[in-house]
Amino acid sequence: MTGPLEGVRILDATHVLAGPFATYQLGLLGADVIRVENPHAQDIARMNDPDPARRARRMGVGFLSQNANKRSVLIDLKQAEGRAAFRRLAESCDVVVENYRPGKLAAMGLGPDHLMAEHPALIYCSITGFGQSGPFRDRPAYDHIVQGMAGIMSVTGTEASGPVRAGFPLVDYLAGQMAAFAIVTALFQRERTGRGEFIDASMLDAALSIMGPVVGAWSIGGIAPKRPGNNPYSGSPFSGCYDTSDGQIVVVGNTRAQARALAAACGLGRLMDDPRVGDWPNHPELAGEFAPLFAAAFAQRTALEWEQALNAVDVPCGKIRDLPELLDEPHVRGRDMLQEIRVPALGRTIAAPGLGCMIGGRNGAVTSPPPEFGQHSEEILAELGYDAAERQRITGGAKTETIA
Repeated sequence: MTGPLEGVRILDATHVLAGPFATYQLGLLGADVIRVENPHAQDIARMNDPDPARRARRMGVGFLSQNANKRSVLIDLKQAEGRAAFRRLAESCDVVVENYRPGKLAAMGLGPDHLMAEHPALIYCSITGFGQSGPFRDRPAYDHIVQGMAGIMSVTGTEASGPVRAGFPLVDYLAGQMAAFAIVTALFQRERTGRGEFIDASMLDAALSIMGPVVGAWSIGGIAPKRPGNNPYSGSPFSGCYDTSDGQIVVVGNTRAQARALAAACGLGRLMDDPRVGDWPNHPELAGEFAPLFAAAFAQRTALEWEQALNAVDVPCGKIRDLPELLDEPHVRGRDMLQEIRVPALGRTIAAPGLGCMIGGRNGAVTSPPPEFGQHSEEILAELGYDAAERQRITGGAKTETIA
């Protein structure tokens, strides 16, 4: 089966997380992704791994999880011949994606104005922390920094804990996903107009885009959001996070029907007789009154027993799973959420997340493993017509085999 982006060629001049994730999404959809790597610098994602064997092969877990379906070519952009090779490669591509600091590639003659002038149908996507304009434009950014600046940390955690960041690089991946969405949109637009497009993707913009409820609470309602911890966003006294006899569950009773079914399942049907229940948004004290009653009930059974019992009566409920437990779930395997990837460089098969949605019954498709450092330099540069001596200069004389 071919992917919907088969025939689309991507020049991937990205590193670390946000950019590589964007191009990984496109690769899972069938695009031919050519990853340009600096022969004289280490990508953090390639090298950040506690395992010495993976580090020696420049195959860190962060790199492995989002670089399948790509080819790797070394190009020394400090050399004029390397920059010329980059431009020639861009001419053969539909899309260029880069996540350098604003203006860095432009200073080399490789910015959108240069490349799009030579190739008007080119789609050029730049992913940065704060965008190509505004007072923050030139600041460096990492996920943790943007989580703090975007207000995500201010509404995460509890009043006692203070601000807490999400437990994974949320904004990096969100920015990458938004960039991939914008690229596919630009490809669709090009089918109509024949023209390329410049995409200015920002981590801060992406973070703010998903914060509608808390942004609206303040910008529309004048309500300063608080840190709710594990309390429900809805404020329903029939929702929350509870200990069971062997783990924790999250349960949501946002409608009257859900609240009634939950109360009955817990042997607390009498709670529905409280006249305040019909107007619980104006009675926040109910949450504190009901919580210990539900806690006592939930402690009597296991998390999975509650999950099954409550979902059976249309009350949304889920056991809080750790990653090993989640990844073993038949549901996860059955929906192809994890891609099984054979990595010859490591002599083993790994599992990496798929596309995140089903298209044509598939959660994306991996057709090749994450590339070794510079693995495809010879073939890609030869495709562009460079001879052996030129290829050696363009790669900066770097060895393309892995370093022990």
